[in-house]
Amino acid sequence: MAQALEQARLSAARGEVPVGAVIVDGRGHLLAAAHNAPIAEHDPSGHAEIRALRQAGAALGNYRLPGARLYVTLEPCIMCAGAIIHARIAEVVFGAYDPKAGAAGSHSDLLLRPRLNHRPQVRGGIRAAECGALLREFFRARRR
Repeated sequence: MAQALEQARLSAARGEVPVGAVIVDGRGHLLAAAHNAPIAEHDPSGHAEIRALRQAGAALGNYRLPGARLYVTLEPCIMCAGAIIHARIAEVVFGAYDPKAGAAGSHSDLLLRPRLNHRPQVRGGIRAAECGALLREFFRARRR
């Protein structure tokens, strides 16, 4: 999660919502590290998770990432949850909960739906205070 937080700080420094993500393989080797960049890339799908999934897929030469673990500083949204499911990520570990858009139990339960053909394990609230503080400070500064 420390590396995901570093990515989130990079995102904030570039004026993007501070969300960072990293993906490691089953042995813990880093496959990808990314941060939010929808503004810079003019891409509504430029979320940290999507960008990390693309990097990891390219690194492995496969769109499926079985055994991989995704660490992300904010609970994934519905768009990202769908991509996570299609990529066959084994586990999602996230920091802050997102009651407005989170798809791992806060707003909806997409990652936990029993009828889907793949369900990753999900652990939330990891370093939540630190992840949440980054987001709160970012939005506080934008409102000034």
